[in-house]
Amino acid sequence: MTTDIARTTITKEEIANLPIETFNGRIITITNEADANKAISYLHYVPIVGFDTETRPSFKKGVRYKISLIQIATEEVCFLFRLNYLKGIPQSLIDFLNNDKNLKIGLSLRDDFGAIRKRGDIAPGNFVDLQHYVKGFKIQAESLQKIYAILFSKRISKGQRLTNWNAERLTESQKKYAALDAWACLKIYNYLNSSLSAHELS
Repeated sequence: MTTDIARTTITKEEIANLPIETFNGRIITITNEADANKAISYLHYVPIVGFDTETRPSFKKGVRYKISLIQIATEEVCFLFRLNYLKGIPQSLIDFLNNDKNLKIGLSLRDDFGAIRKRGDIAPGNFVDLQHYVKGFKIQAESLQKIYAILFSKRISKGQRLTNWNAERLTESQKKYAALDAWACLKIYNYLNSSLSAHELS
């Protein structure tokens, strides 16, 4: 079953003129295993979450960095798991990523999974990749920024994407950017899923 969205494409020029979106929920930075375990205990009771990752960019040929951050968002809060402080991925977080209980929504997940596997042994369970999911709604876009702009007429700024995610302290702008990306995945899925449910009932 598919359903159509009123608009399926958007140009970069149109996006540039849209108002900027912001995440207004709580942002909790996780830098130790005890706090990671507490966060996962909370997330286990959330049926659907948004998911994203960040990696320090490299501007030198042949130099690559391991994944720096895993973001998991509910509608009200986003947890930022700083893997460079955690010295890898805590077992509780691995178990969460692997489980079939919680639905996790991300975008371009193949790249994320490849990066995560360099830090820990995961077998991801119950993930939805929005790049595939939106095709059922005839949306002709694959980037988070374009999909979000099509659905909500707001712009996700990508100004922080190439910043240092391994920095000793993340700036407020970095935190808000990281949280927004994970939360936006959740918001897109919930909106499209509601549209599909409404279509099936009509």
